[in-house]
Amino acid sequence: MKIKKGDQIEVIAGKDLGKRGEVLAVFPKTERVVVKGVNILKRHIKAKRDGENGQRIEKEAPIHVSNVMLVCPHLGVLTRIGYRIEGGEKVRISKKSGKAI
Repeated sequence: MKIKKGDQIEVIAGKDLGKRGEVLAVFPKTERVVVKGVNILKRHIKAKRDGENGQRIEKEAPIHVSNVMLVCPHLGVLTRIGYRIEGGEKVRISKKSGKAI
């Protein structure tokens, strides 16, 4: 998977179209990513003790990797990702700027 934890991405499809955020977690088996501030779900929690109130928690749910695109750290625009061998190691590069990410 070309998207890694800590990358800045933008949503290109779905209900959160156009939102930008940082990748918090990556799930390669299911090809999904969790992005800060995107795809927010509300979960209800019951009160566990007497006198305690139940609550509603908002948290980010995973979104499919095909619905997000990397933001180039050098130009600030959406870009695809390629690979190049530099100094004997594989490096991700931005297709727009040609620089290492």
